[in-house]
Amino acid sequence: MYPDLIGEKKKMQAGNSSSEDQKFLVRRLQISDKSKGFIELLRQLTFCDSVSDNDFEDRFHEISSLGDHHVICVIEDETSEKIIATGSVFIENKFLRNCGKVGHIEDVVIDSNARGMQLGKKVIAFLTDHARSMGCYKVILDCSLENRAFYEKCGFKQKEIQMVKYFV
Repeated sequence: MYPDLIGEKKKMQAGNSSSEDQKFLVRRLQISDKSKGFIELLRQLTFCDSVSDNDFEDRFHEISSLGDHHVICVIEDETSEKIIATGSVFIENKFLRNCGKVGHIEDVVIDSNARGMQLGKKVIAFLTDHARSMGCYKVILDCSLENRAFYEKCGFKQKEIQMVKYFV
């Protein structure tokens, strides 16, 4: 599983001041989060097939085996016990920049009923802080034009363009 889950939660609690912040803590994905609506939340971002419990467990353990090189974070609404925000970062080891590292942020989504509560900023801060702590010289992400202003508020700036080729 993920090492030091308790330490991560304590770090986030220490950084939060209000009782509202205490209600929405950023933590790493846990295997029990599938039953708390994690997959349904991802469907608000893009197409996501149904994922069996076995497939979820297999993928969870595969990602967990990468340790701090692939982190998925979530925010759980403790009142409803539902996952209402998520995002991930994976660390790419490079030869460039003196064998530097780059963090890639992916799959950021906030439940449509929880938007406007600053949860996206919390998720991005958690992921960028993780990339920085791993020694990354930068963290990058792709986003839609309609999300550009949000990421600029989080300190990102547009650089070049994105290209994609899908294998269906």
